[in-house]
This record gives sequence, C-alpha cells and structure tokens, in this order.
Amino acid sequence: MIKHVELKNHQREIFYFRLRLFISIGFVLALLAILLSRFIYLQVVRHDYYQTLSDGNRISVVPIVPNRGLMLDRNGVVLAHNYSGYTLEITPSKTANLEATINELSTLVEITPKDRKRFNKLLAERRNFETLMIRNRLTDEEVARFAAQQYRFPGVEIKARLFRDYPYGEKTAHLIGYVGRINQTDVALLEENDLAANYRGSDYIGKTGLEQSYESELHGTTGVEQVEVDSGGRAVRMLSRTPPVSGNTLVLSIDAKLQEIAFQSFGNYRGALVAIDPNNGEVLAFVSKPGYDPSLFIDGIDTQSWDELNNSPDTPLNNRALRGQYPPGSTIKPFMALAGLHYNTRSPGHTIGDPGYFNLPGSSHQYRDWKKDGHGSVDMFKSIVVSCDTYYYGLANELGIDNIFNYLSRFGFGKKTGLDLEGETSGLLPSQEWKMRRYRQKWYPGDTVSVGIGQGYNLATPMQLAYATATLANNGAGYRPHLVREVRSSRSDENRMVEPRPQAGLQIAPTHLDLVKRAMIAVTQPGGTAVQAAAGAPYQIAGKTGTAQVIAIKQGEKYDASKIDERHRDHAWFIAFAPAEKPRIALVVLAENGGHGSSTAAPIARKVLDYYLIGKIPQPLPDIIVGESEEHD
Repeated sequence: MIKHVELKNHQREIFYFRLRLFISIGFVLALLAILLSRFIYLQVVRHDYYQTLSDGNRISVVPIVPNRGLMLDRNGVVLAHNYSGYTLEITPSKTANLEATINELSTLVEITPKDRKRFNKLLAERRNFETLMIRNRLTDEEVARFAAQQYRFPGVEIKARLFRDYPYGEKTAHLIGYVGRINQTDVALLEENDLAANYRGSDYIGKTGLEQSYESELHGTTGVEQVEVDSGGRAVRMLSRTPPVSGNTLVLSIDAKLQEIAFQSFGNYRGALVAIDPNNGEVLAFVSKPGYDPSLFIDGIDTQSWDELNNSPDTPLNNRALRGQYPPGSTIKPFMALAGLHYNTRSPGHTIGDPGYFNLPGSSHQYRDWKKDGHGSVDMFKSIVVSCDTYYYGLANELGIDNIFNYLSRFGFGKKTGLDLEGETSGLLPSQEWKMRRYRQKWYPGDTVSVGIGQGYNLATPMQLAYATATLANNGAGYRPHLVREVRSSRSDENRMVEPRPQAGLQIAPTHLDLVKRAMIAVTQPGGTAVQAAAGAPYQIAGKTGTAQVIAIKQGEKYDASKIDERHRDHAWFIAFAPAEKPRIALVVLAENGGHGSSTAAPIARKVLDYYLIGKIPQPLPDIIVGESEEHD
C-alpha cells in the first residue's frame, strides 16, 4: 500500500498570513486615521460653526413687539391707545387639515363666517407669519374652554396681544387713521428702507392718517429674548433679554371736544371743516363727514363691510378736508379784492353800477349776478358785504388771469399746504399755461370772468381755504399747518415741541387789509349775507359765505333747489375768523349740496366758534331743508 504525503510550504503560508494581517491592520489604522482626522476637523477646525448650529437648535430667538405710542389731544384726552386681549391663532404649517380644525374649534369657541373670511384673506396674503388669527378678543370663558381641550389641536394656541383702539371712532377716522396687518407691499417698503429687522414679530403698521404719517415715532424698537428650548420646542429657561422700547406719544393740536362738536354740527350733511390757530398754524379741528369705523380695518376688513363703505354714495372713505376739491365760489372774493388793490386795478372808492349782469366788451353773452335786478351802486366794501358777482366779473376781466394766478397762489391756492398727513391734493388754480397743457386750447376772457367768482376751472380743498383764511386773518403771515404739536419720548423725559414754521409772508398794505377785514365783519352784521350766523355773538366774526355750483343753470332759468336732485344742489361754503380784532381761530366749513353758505355752512361755524371762544356747548343742529330761496352767499 502506497501512502500519499501532503507537502506544505509553511514558510510561504506564514508569509501570506502575515501579509494579510498587516494589510488588515493597515486598513483598520487608515480607517481610524480618517475618523480621527474627521473628528479633529469637526471638533477643532469647524468648532465655531457647529457650536452656532447647536445653539440654534437649543436657543430660540423670540422678538418682543413694542407697545405702540399713544395719541392725545391738546388737553390730554386719549384719541388712540392700546388694550390687551386674547386671540386664538393657528399655525398653518403645523395643522394637517385647516378646514377640519376650524370646524372643531367652532364647537368650543364661536367662529363666525366673518371670522372665516378674514382668516382666509390673511392666509392668502400672509408673509412669514408664525401664526394667523382666527378669533380675537376672546372672553375668559372661551379661553378656559379652549385651554382644557388644547391637546386636541396641534398648531393652535391662545396668545395675549395688544389691540389698537380709537375712542372717537368715525369722528377722528380721517385724522387719526388706522393700523392694519402688514402685507407684502409693506414688507417690500420696509426692506427698501432697511427697517424690516425692527418689524420682526410685528403684525401691524400704520395705514392711513397720523398712524401712517408718524409711523416711525409710534412703532418703537423691537426687543429680543433668547430662550433655551428642549427637543419638543418648549421653553426651558431665559438666557438673555433686550427689552423693547415703546413708541413715542403724540400730543396733537386738536381739541377733542371741539372736534366732536364740529362733527355733530353737520347733522345729516356731508362735508368738511378745518379750524386753524392763525398765530402758529396749529390745526384745532379737522373734520370729514361722513367718517367710518377705523377698527374695521385693523385685522382685515370683511368683504361685506368693504363693499358697503367703498360703494356708498356718501363716499365715507374720502377725506374731504384734505382731498376734496370743490369750486370755492364767493369765498374767493376777499382774495380777489386784495389782488385788485395790489395791482391798482381797483381803488377802494371805485364804484360800478350793477344791473344784475356783466357783459364782456364786444359780447352779448350775459354773466348773471345772483341777484336778478342787481345791487345798484357797488364799491369794493359793498361788493364783499353783499357778495356782488357783477363787481368781480369786471374785476377779474381787468386783472387778467396771469395777475389772478400770481396773486392767489401766494395764499396757497393751487398748492399743497404741507399738512402732516399723507395724500393731500393741490386743488387747481388755473392759468393759461395749464389750460394749454391740459386741453390744448388757449385761454379766453370768458374763462377769466368765471374764475373771478370762484367758478369755472377753479378748485380748492377745505384745507387750502382754511390756510388762506388763517393767513389773511394773521395779516399775511402764514404758518404751515400741522396736527402734531409735541412728541413725548418713551426713552426719556425729553419732549420735542413742534415749532411753528412760517411760510413766505405776504406784503399786504395795512389799508388794504383793513378794508377787506372790515367788509368781512360787515358780512356778519345787518345787511350782510351771514347776519343770522353772528346774531347775539359776544365777539366779532369776520366771514364770507360762498355757494359753489355743482351743475350749470341755463341762462334765463332760476335756481330752485326743490326741483333739483339733492346731490346736484349747490355746495355751501363759509370762511371766518374770530375775534375779528385779534383772531384766535380761523376756519372753513363746506356742506356738500347744502345750498347757501349763509343758511347751512355759517350756522355750523357759529357752533364751533362759540365753543372755542366762550365754551358754549351747542344744541343739536336741526336738519335744514334747502328749497327755493332768495337768500344767497
């Protein structure tokens, strides 16, 4: 039997075994080296970067929204302030089914169709909001009811917020304005002005009125809290806190009681009133009627309320005092008289015979006086007292449109007054150049004649007429009108007064001023067009009534308000200042479609003057039915 002997090369096997062992050890060491180098890279080289990321996961930076500044009237009466309340808010990204969640919530807390519409509007317009409000101003009972069931609603929470409140509502709506939720347009504007960081966490911003004009003063400075959170996002402890700085308080020149009386004195009339202290330009009352409830806009107005306001024939959203443009009518006559004296076109004693109409030389067309048979012999003084149209037709024709434009523009006609509110319009003081640019037509003498009595192309805002009247009352020294008289800092006890800003003064001869002022005083005395408005007043009123046509009346026809649709009736104007010898207040009243200034606008002015000068609280203004009347402006 043959035996097989297996021959092995033990040396070679040992060599290969050791080789494999060394390779394995080298591979393991290489892996360890890679891990070590990666560890060093992460822990040493990139330490600061990952420390920041770690803190970001551990630390939550929470903005603290500042309290918005207050608004007070000149006597400390609150016109805009904040109050705290609870809101029910939803984070859409944390809610699986929004509609189902809202339906479930409505079983615990009342959620109206209006709330749903507002929420959907906010959802469509939202920026990077953390939460969206579904209900505001929750009662304590509603808060408790939801708190007991909150575990069922992930992404839904109750928050305590500050709400803006306007105690005087529609009476100051066009003056104070309102705040509203920040939208994409606001965000873009904030980023453009490098202010976005200061609005982090803020939901509201001033939209109109003083809330908008003084946003930088009212908003304040946003604070920051650094809070340590656990893995579930719940706050564990506060690490640091930079407190917010509240917005500054605005003290207005407005007298709240005067504002209220002025608003109520309009009764059922639409219109505007502006009262100014002629000695410094402070606005004492600023009324546009009708107004609106500014609180409707704070959290987003619902569709029904918006349609009612936007489509109302009374246009309550229109700021008539600042943006309304109307023919100034006969209120322009005192300024026309000064222009005539300034250019030596007329002397005080120059007299005309008024037959009740005016004819341009070479024309058979008659420009009628409001008094059919005329006023007889009329000089400049009488022309203002009885408001003689014929006198001013002729004066305008002799002055020419260039002189009229140059002189009246010095009183601010055709220009913005510079009031500290956004959106002011400039009215229209026509000129030859304007008509050519606008209509590609030359200027005709007939155009000038109409301008002479405040009609034709003439348009003025109540704000402009108030400024012009205040400038006249102050002997040609005008001050830029302003609504804010003081800014009270929330950071310190330092208060910043708003100094009066003189405008370019008019050089008016004292004799010219004396004549026009005496005539305006006579307007409110027996024989004048506003005698009833000043009856029994313990102070002298200098005034001028005005009637502005809305639709043209055919030549030969007589104006009869009772046969004309109410919205086609003439507008009623009255300008005044008092006490006449040393004026403390100058004002303008416009009553839309109110007929004659003497019967409608002047009585409103009297109530305002009585309160401001002697503290008399007026009785409610009776409604005035304007019908056929011989009384004019």
